Amino acid sequence: MKLANTRPEKVELIFTGRYAPKELIEKADLVTEMKEVKHYFEAGVTARDGIER
Repeated sequence: MKLANTRPEKVELIFTGRYAPKELIEKADLVTEMKEVKHYFEAGVTARDGIER
């Protein structure tokens, strides 16, 4: 949270991931929630080292 509180005014921060804390969401100017519609795992494709694992 310190980074978000001390950034210069013209600097935009981008955080990725799930389950952002409420304090970070409140501080943000833009929050997007993504929803999976289709994933190749459903067709039996396994996780790849360095990408999904």
